[in-house]
Amino acid sequence: MEEIEEMKMSVIRTPRGPLALLTLLALAVGACGGGGTTRTQGPAPSATVGGGAASPSEAAESPSAAATGGATVDLSGASFTVGSKEFTEQLILGEITVQVLEAAGATVDNQVGLIGSDVVRGALQSGDIDMYWEYTGTGWINHLGNTEPVAGTEEQYVAVRDADAANGIVWLEPAPLNNTYAIAVASETATELGSTTLSELAAHAKENPEGATLCAASEFLAREDGLPGLEAAYGFEFNDVATVELGLIPDQIDKGETCVFGEVFATDSRMAALDLLVLEDDLAFFPVYEPSLNVRQEVFDANPGLADLFAPVAAALDTETMTALNSQVDQGGEEPADVAAQFLQEQGLVGE
Repeated sequence: MEEIEEMKMSVIRTPRGPLALLTLLALAVGACGGGGTTRTQGPAPSATVGGGAASPSEAAESPSAAATGGATVDLSGASFTVGSKEFTEQLILGEITVQVLEAAGATVDNQVGLIGSDVVRGALQSGDIDMYWEYTGTGWINHLGNTEPVAGTEEQYVAVRDADAANGIVWLEPAPLNNTYAIAVASETATELGSTTLSELAAHAKENPEGATLCAASEFLAREDGLPGLEAAYGFEFNDVATVELGLIPDQIDKGETCVFGEVFATDSRMAALDLLVLEDDLAFFPVYEPSLNVRQEVFDANPGLADLFAPVAAALDTETMTALNSQVDQGGEEPADVAAQFLQEQGLVGE
């Protein structure tokens, strides 16, 4: 089993406001490779990776065949390296991927917990990893260099899927959840300021610059679908920006000491737990961010059964479900690998 190391994170003020350094110690959530008891959904026609279909009887005899959503995929003899980004949702998605592949008989090198979208994408393109879950908006804006999102959830997915094919990246069926960026504020503060939308935040920032302070992760500060694009779209600038490790931001907003506003993800369960208000993106600036398992083309060509294996996994991950899984880690203190195993067992997504 592997564990993600403890990481020391900091809060750094940008030149927009007073220069300050506040050192915070954050424990990254430990991610252990896991298994767990599994159950099948019943006999079904099966796909054997790399060629012909195995008969139901052959699949039943194989202890390494994983039944998901009516299809049995045998990856015996295959080896994969799985990556993910470092925040809670990605750790869970990464562990789900590892466990599904292992249940199908594959050998998996667990590299879950890499730091930052560009790092993980680079690892995929270089062949250091074979797959990871990426978000459609991130792929379209951050990786492919577009400046405007595509209107419509399905349209955004199709656009990034088709465009990224030229880069040798396969986008499998996405999960029906939208983990979009958002700006949050303590509900009590929002009431005091009379701000419930990003347009109202922009007006507040212009009238009261000293009160427009933001906590955000370093990646958000540099992305076109992050702070630069947000400020341009709404025509304002935050007076003071603190660079904060993503997992610490909700608590910083709640305390109101480092910042009033903060970058968050839509599926972060701490919004409700801390009574934070997500400001409405009334100009629809942020793209749709559906997660899709990205696989290197050569890996997919050698293992086409991956599409059948992960389609029902993705289908089970709607916004409500993903938020609940995140809560088990962020509020419940559970390990991402354990949460992944429980999810797969309860959904019947991995067969014995």
